[in-house]
Amino acid sequence: MPSPAPADVLIIGGSYAGLSAALQLLRPGRRVTIIDAGQRRNRFAAHAHNLIGFDGVPPGEIAARARADVMAYPTLTWVEGLAESVSRGPEGFTATLTDGSRQSGAQLILATGVADELPGTPGLAPLWGSHVFHCPYCHGTELGGRRAAVLASAPVSRHQAQMVRDWGPVTYLANGADPLDEATLADFAARDVAIETAPVTSVAAAGADIETRLADGRALTFAGLFIAPAQRPASPIAAQLGCDTEETPFGSGLRVGPMQETSVPGVFACGDLAAGPQSLAAAIGRGQMAGAGAHRALLFP
Repeated sequence: MPSPAPADVLIIGGSYAGLSAALQLLRPGRRVTIIDAGQRRNRFAAHAHNLIGFDGVPPGEIAARARADVMAYPTLTWVEGLAESVSRGPEGFTATLTDGSRQSGAQLILATGVADELPGTPGLAPLWGSHVFHCPYCHGTELGGRRAAVLASAPVSRHQAQMVRDWGPVTYLANGADPLDEATLADFAARDVAIETAPVTSVAAAGADIETRLADGRALTFAGLFIAPAQRPASPIAAQLGCDTEETPFGSGLRVGPMQETSVPGVFACGDLAAGPQSLAAAIGRGQMAGAGAHRALLFP
């Protein structure tokens, strides 16, 4: 089967950032192909928050509305599937999907996101997005000012506890693995952050709350549990292309410039894959900049 005609811009990832990038390119009539595997990072959450105009709306509904917007443009091609590799040639970039099909574009935008590597605490993974959270701006208000917990899962967990305290009482679960120094102990005391040092052996839903079981036999119940999971790129494509990365508090992200350009000419990155702020609003804004950057590259090669 012959490959379809190349697009002006090939976008891998059809979530918020990729859709925003596409809209920026479709408005001037550019041919855009989006390859999407249907793996939005926030698919585990029932509601999205902190996005003006969409506060409390289910994430899938927001994505569906955005997809409907871009599907109204005749120069869009939408491909459902997983891109597993990308090669570069004289005319641009060609992505190979897991089914063997290929899609090409003169410019490439990577909006493939990141995967969260959750702690191995028994019972935690099934509660991700419903009882276990990452961002207090997205989920803290809905806990109603009741006591939450922060599980020590990364160096940034201490900072997370300091943040979550602004939404209500908080307990820092040091999990037997975070020996707090005197400065941190003093800071937590000043902020009225409670500390539990015993290891957490398991967690379970307790209605809308979450129960944490400790190694000393106690069970503590909280309105919600916050963690700081490590992140890794959800796709190997950026690494295949040799895009430079930089370290972030949660892992590594692609180093990008003002127009979301990567270190590889013709390749742009947006959304959580690119190093920088992570939120729906940030993904949409940076997606728009990536689309503008790719458009500029087409106009001024």
